[in-house]
Amino acid sequence: MPVIQTSLQIHAPIERIFDLSRSIDLHIASTAHTGERAVAGVTSGLISLGEEVTWRARHFGIWQELTSRISQYNRPHHFRDSLVRGAFRHFDHDHYFETDGAITTMKDVFDFESPFGILGLVVNHLVLERYMRRLLEKRNEVIKEVAESEKWRTYLL
Repeated sequence: MPVIQTSLQIHAPIERIFDLSRSIDLHIASTAHTGERAVAGVTSGLISLGEEVTWRARHFGIWQELTSRISQYNRPHHFRDSLVRGAFRHFDHDHYFETDGAITTMKDVFDFESPFGILGLVVNHLVLERYMRRLLEKRNEVIKEVAESEKWRTYLL
């Protein structure tokens, strides 16, 4: 099962970055290129422990829906969103936050498994792993840009 790990340093308070990372509205802004939108569950604001969101987006030219739930939550250090239903066989996306003075390190650990057995393994390694890494990195760059500017107020106040 592939595991994608990313890490990014952000010059902003840990609480701000934690909350921006669970903002439905910022997620939508950061994935605009996929047409992603929240269609059920928590569809705006901040998502919290036990809550679900269903996303509708176009990936690889196909419209898909995916529902995830916040299954672990320890503000402001960690939360996990886990697949409830969707195109993956399994996924857990852990978001970790550590602070050192004015710098917060945001880490993602995304482990997933595609359906379709052996064919899914090939798709994971040839296409999906790189595609998902790029999505995470783009999203994280948007979080960084927003957190380090006054734009964060749009999403958290």
